[in-house]
Amino acid sequence: MSTLKSEAAIATEQASRYLQQLCKHFAHKRAVTFDAHAGEISFSVGDCRLKAEDNTLRLSLTAPNGEDMEQLKDVVVRHLVRFAFREELQVDWQDA
Repeated sequence: MSTLKSEAAIATEQASRYLQQLCKHFAHKRAVTFDAHAGEISFSVGDCRLKAEDNTLRLSLTAPNGEDMEQLKDVVVRHLVRFAFREELQVDWQDA
C-alpha cells in the first residue's frame, strides 16, 4: 500500500505554542503524543507529525489517497489558523 506525503514549513514565532495547542485540542478525540518540540496526531484519514523549531512549525502529513490527504490538510490548517488568529500564517504544502 502506498501512502501520499505532504509537508509544510510555516514561519511563526509561536511554533511550539501552536504545536501544543493543536495536539491538546485533538487529544480529546484522537491518539496524540507530543512535547514542546514534536508531536504526532493520528486521524482516521491519515497522520500528522509536527515539529517546532526556532521560528518554524513543520507539518508532515501522510494519507492513503488524495481525497484523504485533502481532508487532512483542511482539518489541520483550519484548526491551526483558528489558534493563530493573531497572525496571518502562510501554509504552502509540498507534496512528496
